[in-house]
Amino acid sequence: MVIHQISLLERFSLLALLAVMLGACGQLGSDDAEGAKAAGMATADAMSEEHANDSTAPSEAATTAPSRAVSSQEMPYTEVGDELVYGYFSAPADMFEPLPAVIMIHEWWGLNDNIRAMADRLAAEGYIVFAVDLYAGNTASTPSEARALMVEVIEDPEPANQNIRAAYEFLTQNAGATHVGSLGWCFGGHWSLNTALLFPDDLDASVIYYGQVTDDEDALRTLNMPVLGLFAAEDRGIKVDTVEAFRDALERLRKNHDIHIYPGVGHAFANPTGNNYNAAAAEDAWRRTLEFLKLHLSISDS
Repeated sequence: MVIHQISLLERFSLLALLAVMLGACGQLGSDDAEGAKAAGMATADAMSEEHANDSTAPSEAATTAPSRAVSSQEMPYTEVGDELVYGYFSAPADMFEPLPAVIMIHEWWGLNDNIRAMADRLAAEGYIVFAVDLYAGNTASTPSEARALMVEVIEDPEPANQNIRAAYEFLTQNAGATHVGSLGWCFGGHWSLNTALLFPDDLDASVIYYGQVTDDEDALRTLNMPVLGLFAAEDRGIKVDTVEAFRDALERLRKNHDIHIYPGVGHAFANPTGNNYNAAAAEDAWRRTLEFLKLHLSISDS
């Protein structure tokens, strides 16, 4: 059984590499780029304050084991310049047929061991999880490093757009995913929404953990998937009024959404390596996430 799964992962890896060689991802134009950059820079500055004393050292809560065996592998799926970009692919060890998939997007720290651990936890619930790397192989260990990496993406978002497109194409065309959702925290929460905007008719669900959002109805009007938003009342970077404006816009547009704001907690309350980690809120948010994905990605009980 294990040998079968390893060969399956190797096959996916070869298919992903072939897709990169053939230039599988496309281009995406940007609208209102200057406004988006300004908002992104303001968020980067706010994140620097929120994470000023944080580190990426894992705590006990960050080492929660998956509920069942998973198989995982680093594999290439796109290219930046002349360099291959590797994502983290994780799936149940006993996977024999296509499953729902989730594009997982890292926090501003990058694709580190904490995100890989979360990918394994989610994969154990019965999903193919592809944790993408929007930093082209770089990770941060200090807030200043994280801000620099985040700013690079803000100033030139097109490689990140191509990155997400490549991941989606890999999951749907090579991994045979039955449905695809997106999930991200902080910087990745913003990019989970961006993923929804990139695939407004194709993505099946989007989960946003305290990421930068918008109330631009022209942009949000295109969305045709349910959205779960998990935010913090005491977040100084992703302020409650912007979250409420986002929710109000979704309501006016009659979009399927569930926006939950946790009282008394701050930004990154679900990050077990941060100073704002709140176990009760994090556990409730994870429960909501699993219920939401199960409902909208049509996963059956295992």
